[in-house]
Amino acid sequence: MERVFITGGAGFLGSHLARKLLEEGFEVICMDNFLTSSKENIADLMKHRNFTLIEGDVTSKVEVNGELKYVVHFASPASPEDYLRWPIHTLKVGSVGTFNTLELAKKKKAVFMLASSSEVYGDPLVHPQSEDYWGNVNPIGPRGVYDEAKRFAEAVTMAYHRSYGMDTKIARIFNTFGPGMRPNDGRAVPTFITQALKGEDITVFGDGSQTRSFCYISDMVDGLLKLLFSSVNIPINLGNPDEVPVIQIAKEVIELTGSPSEIVFRQLPQDDPQVRQPDITAARKLLNWEPLVSRREGLIKTIEYFRKILNKHPMTAH
Repeated sequence: MERVFITGGAGFLGSHLARKLLEEGFEVICMDNFLTSSKENIADLMKHRNFTLIEGDVTSKVEVNGELKYVVHFASPASPEDYLRWPIHTLKVGSVGTFNTLELAKKKKAVFMLASSSEVYGDPLVHPQSEDYWGNVNPIGPRGVYDEAKRFAEAVTMAYHRSYGMDTKIARIFNTFGPGMRPNDGRAVPTFITQALKGEDITVFGDGSQTRSFCYISDMVDGLLKLLFSSVNIPINLGNPDEVPVIQIAKEVIELTGSPSEIVFRQLPQDDPQVRQPDITAARKLLNWEPLVSRREGLIKTIEYFRKILNKHPMTAH
């Protein structure tokens, strides 16, 4: 049985990936410090005989006994609310954490995959964004702690690939949503849904004309696994090219929840990207992958999940 080590394995993306790998017959070792994740995300996985949890921080020494086929580095605060709260840790996870996991993969002769981000493109001057675009990032702005952590992590990953001939993968992940997100995550979809279900005002930053592209979690996991099992070593965009203004998402959430919520506007945060749309030509060609779940279908499933958890934990959103 092939073994997979996932850092951040109790997070939103990590837990979905771990669940799918277990279904596919892999043994999964998850490492998480639960800074932004929850044991509830992996409660079902903890009962699985092929799942192991290591409570630990990837910025400390990372050790795993036995053979490993894959090392997947998904640890990192990912929402603006989180990385603005923990800026130093975010930078350390992208730098020290990436070194530590690459060293582990090198020692185990394992395939390595980095969860990078569309944030490496910053506030892009090229639209849509393809992998050959170098980005437009403010390295000293508040968002720079996340953007530059991911850019540095990509540089380190490629250096290990070139220097040691390691089989490395870089997934540039665009906005992803679905069950398993936190109500207080701070990102658009969970925030809008939580506010709508609670009958609160829906807060949109700026005038809501800035665009985002949202990919449903099952499609993202499918893309990540296709990349992990491929022979591709260059960075690959994974996301849904279906681009919409943020205010449209707010309106769709109000409609689908039947909420009486009103939309209110707040000041746009510094360096907030005006556009975000992946060019997935490479993923289509090299991985034979593209998203299948429509935004509406994904929102319906996500709203259903949030209804359940907000009924179970009414104070979760605060």
